[in-house]
Amino acid sequence: MGLLRRLECAVEDCESALLAKIFHTDPVQLCDDLRRECDEHAVVCSQHRVLVPNDYTVELAKEVHDELAARGGEVGRQLTDVLARHAVERGYEWAGPLTVHVTAAEVPNGRYRVSSAALAHVPADAAGPQHTSPAVGFT
Repeated sequence: MGLLRRLECAVEDCESALLAKIFHTDPVQLCDDLRRECDEHAVVCSQHRVLVPNDYTVELAKEVHDELAARGGEVGRQLTDVLARHAVERGYEWAGPLTVHVTAAEVPNGRYRVSSAALAHVPADAAGPQHTSPAVGFT
């Protein structure tokens, strides 16, 4: 277990370093805000089932967004990974497939704003269990 924990910490350190370079701010704060958004909108359905929103939007200041647009969806994937790990640690279930959209917007603090929604995404021909592979959007 010690080896797995050290590996997990190394991955988180690399992730934080990447986000710090991209956002020129404390990336831990953005990740914490995503986790908080998830926690604050959790719905306890039963003793062993807690549903959380599956659609997250990170609105970035235009300057930051423009800088990130050149990097493709890497930031969205990193943020999706943060949320996916958080849900596993807490034992959460997604309301549908997990998506994180990174968009440009006028944000009050000049940096970013995080919002979420629970969107069901069940195709009409779905007969089996719901697939929960993460998706990333960068617009």
